[in-house]
Amino acid sequence: MRIQDMHWSQVEARVKEDDRCVLPVGSIEQHAYLSLATDMILAERVSVEAAAPLGVPVFPCLPYGMASGFADFPGTVTLSLRTYIGVFEDMLDSLYRSGFRRILIVNGHGGNTPVNPVISEWLNRNRDCSVKLHDWWRAPKTMAKVLEIDPAASHASWMENFPWTRLEGAPIPNFQKERIDFAAAARVDAGRKRERIAEGNYHGVFQRPDAEMLAIWQVGVEETRHEIEHGWH
Repeated sequence: MRIQDMHWSQVEARVKEDDRCVLPVGSIEQHAYLSLATDMILAERVSVEAAAPLGVPVFPCLPYGMASGFADFPGTVTLSLRTYIGVFEDMLDSLYRSGFRRILIVNGHGGNTPVNPVISEWLNRNRDCSVKLHDWWRAPKTMAKVLEIDPAASHASWMENFPWTRLEGAPIPNFQKERIDFAAAARVDAGRKRERIAEGNYHGVFQRPDAEMLAIWQVGVEETRHEIEHGWH
């Protein structure tokens, strides 16, 4: 039940029976030769597929996140921490006004995790709610499956190269990139970071067989569905 396929009175009726919803959040940023919207695409798709059998409403993904480290890659859109906090609080307030009291945030971008204390503070003001932040790609079972297939996995490498994040005609290099120096990349501005990470892959090969990717995806969907079903207040 995607919110875009519902009208307001359907939502009003739904929350009287079930006060759960899913809000995906992502980022528009460089992913080497994959879509700039990779984090958004994956967060929304895993949310929709996980929620579908349960009938839990899924909101459209918030596409923009905090990606200042990639600011010098054209096409990247980054929000300041100050702005992101405000947007995040406004979204939670809106969901609360609609009647939702159990909210699963499905996050597709590591740079968004600073919102954890924002959620904690918001919950102190809204004590009848339960909010969970689920980093779907590095949740325990999903990451275990990734590492089982190939431990050389990282941002913009094979582990994000799904059929729905791949771009027609874009190059797919056939080599395994050496691990970047994360400490060196973290202590410089976006321009020098771009120089140090080249096309954007942090390390590992650029693509693996689709059968392996679909196996990872299935685990990710099931693990996200478990978060929707269990562990609430």
